[in-house]
Amino acid sequence: MASSSAEQSHKPVLAPSPFFVPSDLPKLPEVAGTDPTRSVLDSFRIAIAKVIADALEPLTIEQVYQGVDYGKKGEDFTVALPRFKLKAKVDELAKTVIDKFQPDEWIESVTADRAFLHFRCRTSTLHRLILDQIHALTYDTVSKQPEYGSNYLGEGKRVIIEYSSPNIAKSFHVGHLRSTIIGAFLANLYKACGWEVISMNYLGDWGTQFGLIASGFEKYGSQEALEKNAIQHLLEIYVKVNAEAEKDPQVREEAAAWFKRMEDGDEEALKNWRVWRQLSVKKYEEEYDRLNVHFDVYTGESEVPQESMDKALKQLQEMDLIEEDNGALRVNLEKHKLGKAVVRKRDGTSIYLTRDIGGAVNRYNKYKFDKMIYVIASQQDLHVAQFFKVLELMGYDWAKTLEHVNYGLVLGMSTRKGTVVFLDQIIREAASVMHEQMRKNEEKYNAVEKPEEVAQEIGITGVKIQDMAAKRINNYNFNWDRMLSFEGDTGPYLQYAHVRLSSIERKNPELLPLPAPSQLKTELLTEPQAREIVFLLGSYPDVVKTALKTHEPSGIVTFGFRLSHAISSAWETVIVKGEQDKDKAKARMALYLAARDVLGAALRLLSIRPLERM
Repeated sequence: MASSSAEQSHKPVLAPSPFFVPSDLPKLPEVAGTDPTRSVLDSFRIAIAKVIADALEPLTIEQVYQGVDYGKKGEDFTVALPRFKLKAKVDELAKTVIDKFQPDEWIESVTADRAFLHFRCRTSTLHRLILDQIHALTYDTVSKQPEYGSNYLGEGKRVIIEYSSPNIAKSFHVGHLRSTIIGAFLANLYKACGWEVISMNYLGDWGTQFGLIASGFEKYGSQEALEKNAIQHLLEIYVKVNAEAEKDPQVREEAAAWFKRMEDGDEEALKNWRVWRQLSVKKYEEEYDRLNVHFDVYTGESEVPQESMDKALKQLQEMDLIEEDNGALRVNLEKHKLGKAVVRKRDGTSIYLTRDIGGAVNRYNKYKFDKMIYVIASQQDLHVAQFFKVLELMGYDWAKTLEHVNYGLVLGMSTRKGTVVFLDQIIREAASVMHEQMRKNEEKYNAVEKPEEVAQEIGITGVKIQDMAAKRINNYNFNWDRMLSFEGDTGPYLQYAHVRLSSIERKNPELLPLPAPSQLKTELLTEPQAREIVFLLGSYPDVVKTALKTHEPSGIVTFGFRLSHAISSAWETVIVKGEQDKDKAKARMALYLAARDVLGAALRLLSIRPLERM
């Protein structure tokens, strides 16, 4: 049943940012599509665009801004002059810009390199503004929630994201894991970008397999076993009765007859099914809670009314889009290179496509979404393309707002003993391996409040990061050793980086409380490693915007690794403990705490709970 909150408008409007660009800096013009109050690197880019536009007529600041890109190693920002298609030679244009350039509090230098101009931001301004902005957007927001990385791109818009979608009466299989992890990330991402998000779980709660289970329940069912673990018990019944059906076609016929009674609304046939569905959802909610995943709406195939499917079919027939083949009905999509899509089987029962069409129409009527995303494996690419195309041919304008976010397969995912697996087995095994690792350091282990929970969290982080580290379309090999290692680019390594940053306050209590960010002596952060960390932290809002365009969690994961590597390189030179100059030690501590806050924001966006100790 839909939660009522999803039907009312619970739009998460971001309040204005508590951060403002200080008035003692040179004033900059406003540029559409930028927001320095939430991403202060926008100000530096506007300053660069102004330098070039002032020097090279007839360019406008808006035109140049689009061409201000991040520089390669060692450069802050780079502009490729040929993109502006000006008449003069590139080296003359570069010379004009350099001759007119006056360093100020935004930009300290510009250099020419063939067709490119490289700009370096004023380090003192960069440090001061980025650390101040991170602090304000983490601790001083109206929402009382950390908001660094958030933006207003989706303000006033509503998106439905359908993901996970396991089958009732079947254990949560690892095959559903990718959809769950990627979908939860997208829900967090769209929220961070100002959209109103409705997370929807479309359960496989209908179909002939329920006829099999119903007929099997009469022989093998136990009320006690059902209440103890509904999913497990129903699966056992399904396996037994399915084995019978392989040998005896009569069993399948009985199952089909039973399901037909369900479709016809026979209360006796539906009674048990309702209980199974309810108990299964309850069990799934426990699994999702462990994964830090939450849904607004649990719906399912059973909730798509027969009349909406009949109506869709009738509409397709009236539009002359249906052809008959041996009693089955198909939509011919060959001219769109999508083959022929079956919309009704020979025996008159509905098929996925008809149900999906009826379901989508119902959802639009109910929620009036601006976009709907289906997170479904790439094996279903053809089915989803047919589904979207049929809706488009039916004349629904909103069909063009539907998006398919697809993903590859997990290969070789099994317990270490080699059996095919359910998610809870994977999580239990990952947690126990981590728990063993943690026990090796007794002193640290004793300082952790709930070691079993922490071990489980590290294990889940390992599973999630392995899943999200590469482009989602790639298949990947599930690798126990790599996933649970603290070495290299893994989930445990990211949690370790966050824990180490979190320990700085505990290890240096004499430096607390730190002064307000504007009172910190950030000019004492002179090491190149410190500057690299600050610049990376400043880029995080852009990383979030890019992820919204690509729907790739790997961009956020890569950012987390880059930041963790930069911090790791700084520990030896940018020291806090043992630094005699207290002002310098405080500025460095503020830098590391800002890094902790941003790494924590990235992990939360990936649906991971950042740890303080491990």
